[in-house]
Amino acid sequence: MSGRLSLLIMHHHSHDNIDWDTRLRQLRDEDGLTATQTRRIAETLVAGQDACHSVIDVGSGAGGAAAAFAATLPGGTVTLVDSAPELLAEAERHATEHAASGVEVRGVRADAADEELGAAVGSADLVFSSLVVHHLPDQLAGLRRLAELVRPGGRLVIVESGLWAHVLPWDVGVGEPGLEERLLAARHSWFRRMRAEMPGTVRLPVGWSTALRQAGLEDVESWSYLVDWPAPVTGSVRDIVLRRLEWLREAAVEECSADDLAALDQLLDERGPHYAGRRDDLYYLAAHSVFVGRKPAL
Repeated sequence: MSGRLSLLIMHHHSHDNIDWDTRLRQLRDEDGLTATQTRRIAETLVAGQDACHSVIDVGSGAGGAAAAFAATLPGGTVTLVDSAPELLAEAERHATEHAASGVEVRGVRADAADEELGAAVGSADLVFSSLVVHHLPDQLAGLRRLAELVRPGGRLVIVESGLWAHVLPWDVGVGEPGLEERLLAARHSWFRRMRAEMPGTVRLPVGWSTALRQAGLEDVESWSYLVDWPAPVTGSVRDIVLRRLEWLREAAVEECSADDLAALDQLLDERGPHYAGRRDDLYYLAAHSVFVGRKPAL
């Protein structure tokens, strides 16, 4: 499972040397980037469904979405699902702090790719999963597993990247103009190669709305929203932008020209004259898409 792919950084490692205090803080920053939109999504989904008293958040990360649902539900249960115990406990605590009266919050350690997900998690009126499914080897099978968690008449909701984030002006003053577009193209190539090499990978040659219908859901609808932080960004948003540039560099090493890599390194050099962290024209602009499908009633 993965969390906020607005930054496309996976968070589900549980047996490694990750500094979990730092990682949790980063994920909380990322939740803050979309907090307003996440709250509106939760309010819209709960208000738009009769008798919505239970939510399962698969790939709950730092707990931002779970907290929004816990604050919105008119009583009931919010279940957080993640495979990283280091995150799950803190996310559960965070959601509990925001829970409305009569809302119970619980955490379940499980993996979205596990065939036994349903046995571990149970079922709910609404199942929510943000920026997770595209990481699964067989995405359609993953959607079907998520749909199995939905009670008859309930809904499955996934959020996926509509338009990848942009953070730099077209000409940054080092290297050739259009650097970010080339970095994004490199990341797309990396992602395509990663999926091709993933064990058990199965292509999904359709859009998410069609995939939800193929997973057995009906009344499928979708909408998109902007994540718009205009220049100049400061504080945690600036930190997110800088981490994104570091993330783009990972693919640039293999996919970009030496000139583009050198230009990016200048932007990331805190002691250099072109350090991006001192610019006043950094911004964050992305679009996410929400896809909703209803499980047929019995």
